[in-house]
Amino acid sequence: MSDPEATSGDALFDLGEPPRAPTRPSPVAPLAVRMRPQTLDEVVGQGHLLHAGSPLRRLVETDDSAAVILWGPPGSGKTTIAGIVSLQTSRRFVEVSAVSAGVKEVREAIAAAREQLARGGPGTVLFVDEVHRFSKAQQDALLPAVENRWVTLIAATTENPFFSVIGPLLSRSLLLTLHPLDDHGVETVVRGALADDRGYAGTAEIEPSALDQLVRLAGGDARRALTYLEAAVSASNARGKSLVDVETLGLAVDKAAVRYDREGDQHYDVISAFIKSIRGSDVDAALHYLARMIAAGEDPRFIARRLVILASEDIGLADPTALTTAVAAAQAVQLIGLPEARLNLGQAVIALAVAPKSNAVVVAVDAAMADVEAGRIGGVPAQLRDSHYPGATRLGHGAGYRYAHDDPRGVAPGRFAPDAVAGRTYYRPTRHGAEAPLEERLAAIRAVLDEAPDER
Repeated sequence: MSDPEATSGDALFDLGEPPRAPTRPSPVAPLAVRMRPQTLDEVVGQGHLLHAGSPLRRLVETDDSAAVILWGPPGSGKTTIAGIVSLQTSRRFVEVSAVSAGVKEVREAIAAAREQLARGGPGTVLFVDEVHRFSKAQQDALLPAVENRWVTLIAATTENPFFSVIGPLLSRSLLLTLHPLDDHGVETVVRGALADDRGYAGTAEIEPSALDQLVRLAGGDARRALTYLEAAVSASNARGKSLVDVETLGLAVDKAAVRYDREGDQHYDVISAFIKSIRGSDVDAALHYLARMIAAGEDPRFIARRLVILASEDIGLADPTALTTAVAAAQAVQLIGLPEARLNLGQAVIALAVAPKSNAVVVAVDAAMADVEAGRIGGVPAQLRDSHYPGATRLGHGAGYRYAHDDPRGVAPGRFAPDAVAGRTYYRPTRHGAEAPLEERLAAIRAVLDEAPDER
């Protein structure tokens, strides 16, 4: 079987006899390559796809062609599963990388697969890695092969296929979702590499505390776990040791990589968790998600804009300083940028998370907008109309208007809303924070306004 990591033209058009048995990777190959599962039973962490009678099992156990989209994070086994389908069904494995291939390469790969079928040869597993990087035209080029079953298409993506794969291809494909490995799954992969003769065959060990740290650093990515393990074992060997300890692991791996795509699911999921954590007043969770976005390279201006929105949407007048704080943080981001602006963002996040919460502003504005959009508009009352131009007085504009500053209460009786929404109440302050006293003050204001005679 061609190495599933290969993307070269030679691998693409290798039309020799397909392999009939697993081939052992070179002993100098990376550990993650040497430990790649050869059968579905060796795959770790995707039990929901591997049970008896599952679509993936049927794909491997029968000769039927199909189209499958594997959606999952890096290191969850997408390339491995594609290779297993080819190996265990004796089909040819052809990989096209969306990073380097165009429509021409896709069509040539499909043509070669058709030629093999016409000669009575084996079928072809066409593996398209990072299919989300294909343009619409490139994805369109796959449709005839899928519809006519000239190939068994396996397309892999780390991004939500409902956003990144064209509808016609998605509707013709079986969507299988792969999950990041849990801690137990990563530990299983690491222990397997230490014991298996494809790995270290018992010649290397890892102490429990170092294993725990390695599992955390891997972040659910089996390939990353094996890469880190290989680096740590090499570092231990260089120090004349066979045991990987925490100190040696620290020398080999400096920090955890952050799984985050600024244009994919992680972008939306993390910012959603960030906003909801602030709304829920969990300052520690909010700071975690802030750090996660900054470490992953998220645009700090995007973070700042969301804080400005949140200040009015979720805090409002419960803390009138919230909007000022958020706007100041946004200005600081524009003025000084990262890394220093992380402090300004952090200050704003803490202030907004611990602030009293109220959604009265957004409820009031949306209620008013709903009335307007429903046609409840009406004419501006005559006493409020502009009376500064010649002839306005004869039209009755301004007649009966009471100047608020002439009343010792600072509020004068009067009607301000048009007839269509007279008596409607949009703003209802909560009892939270600085908004609580507004309830009593607002009731007093409305009582004064209602003293005006009904002239309708």
